[in-house]
Amino acid sequence: MSDIKKVVLAYSGGLDTSVILQWLQDTYHCEVVTFTADIGQGEELEPARLKAEKFGIQQIYIDDLREEFVRDFVFPMFRANAVYEGEYLLGTSIARPLIAKRQIEIARETGADAVSHGATGKGNDQVRFELGYYALEPGIKVIAPWREWDLTSREKLVAYAEAHGISVEMKHKAGGSPYSMDANLLHISYEGKILEDPAREPEEEMWRWSVSPEAAPDRAEYLDLEFERGDVVALNSQRMTPATVLAELNRLGGAHGIGRLDLVENRYVGMKSRGCYETPGGTILLKAHRAMESITLDREVAHLKDDLMPRYASLIYTGYWWSPERRALQTLIDDTQTHVNGWVRLKLYKGNVIVVGRDSRTDSLFDANISTFEDDGGAYQQADAAGFIRLNALRLRIAARLQR
Repeated sequence: MSDIKKVVLAYSGGLDTSVILQWLQDTYHCEVVTFTADIGQGEELEPARLKAEKFGIQQIYIDDLREEFVRDFVFPMFRANAVYEGEYLLGTSIARPLIAKRQIEIARETGADAVSHGATGKGNDQVRFELGYYALEPGIKVIAPWREWDLTSREKLVAYAEAHGISVEMKHKAGGSPYSMDANLLHISYEGKILEDPAREPEEEMWRWSVSPEAAPDRAEYLDLEFERGDVVALNSQRMTPATVLAELNRLGGAHGIGRLDLVENRYVGMKSRGCYETPGGTILLKAHRAMESITLDREVAHLKDDLMPRYASLIYTGYWWSPERRALQTLIDDTQTHVNGWVRLKLYKGNVIVVGRDSRTDSLFDANISTFEDDGGAYQQADAAGFIRLNALRLRIAARLQR
C-alpha cells in the first residue's frame, strides 16, 4: 500500500499526462489534483478541465500565469542577456521554475504529499522541475512516471490509453504536427521525427509562429521600445504590461521571419540533442536590451555582465533558478539595471533585427563632445594617450627585452 495520499500533477491534457493521470490512480491508488498553467502556449485550456473531470478529478487548477511568467522570470533573465551555448534563448528552461513554484503552492493548499510531472528520464525538464520542488519544499515526494513505468514508447502509451478508454487528440496523425512541441509566451520548440537527424533541414511546414525570411515583407518595419530599469515598458509610445508587450513582439517578429533557430545543444544529462526554436519577441528584446545597455552601462560593468552571463544562462538551463548562486547573480544584475533607461529604435527586415537608434535623456554615458571627430574644444587631451599607452606597454617591453 502506497503512503502517498494525494498528488498534484502538472497536467496538459495531452497524451502523456492523460496516461499519467490514470496510471497514478492505478499504481498509487491516490487522489490526484490536476494543475494546468497558462503561460501563453496559445492553446484552449478548457479541454484539459473537461478531461480531468471525466477522470473524476475533484480539484482542478487552471491558472493564468502569463504576466507573472514574463514579469518575474523572462524579464529578469533578459536583464542578464542570457543565452545558452551562444544561441539558445532558454524559452523552455525559464518556464519550469514557475510551474514548479505554483505546483508546490497548490500542494500546500490542498494538503498533497507528492507532486508529479510528465518529463522523461532522458531530458532536462525532470531536473528543472525537481530541483525547483526540492528547493521550495524539501520534504516533498516526487513521482516521475517515465522513470518508473514500462511504457517506454509512444506506441505503448497509445495502447495504454486505448485500453483505458482515454480519448487523446493524436497530433502525430495526418494533418497534425509530427514533432514534440513546447510553447509559451517566450518561444515554441520542436524536437523529434526528422529533427533526430541533424543533417536534415526542417520542413517549412513545421514552423508555427514565423514566416520564412524569404517570404517576409519586402519593406522594413520600424519600432521603438522604451526601457525602465532594464525592462521594456512601452512599444511605439504605448505602455504595455510585460505579457502584452512580449506577445506583440512575437507577432511583429514572426511576420518578418525573425527568431528561428536550429540548434544541437548539450543537455544536462549528458547527451546532445537537436531542437528547433522560434523566439521572435525574445530575439527582438535581446537586441534592444543590449543596445540600451550600450549607452547606459559603464564599460567594466558591461564586461563583467558578459563574463557572468554564460554561468547565469547555464544555471537556468540546468534548473538552478531557485539556487542561492542564481539569486546572488540576479541581485548583482538587477543593480546594474538602475540606469538602463531610455529608448531603442529597431528595423525589422527579412529575419534581421537592426538597431538604428538609441537614446537616454537621463542616463546616457555617451558624450558627443568627447567622442567627436571634429574639434572637441579641449574636452579630450589626445596627448594624454601617449603616457597611457606607454604604461600599458611596460610589461610587454620588459618581456620583449628578456626574449632578445
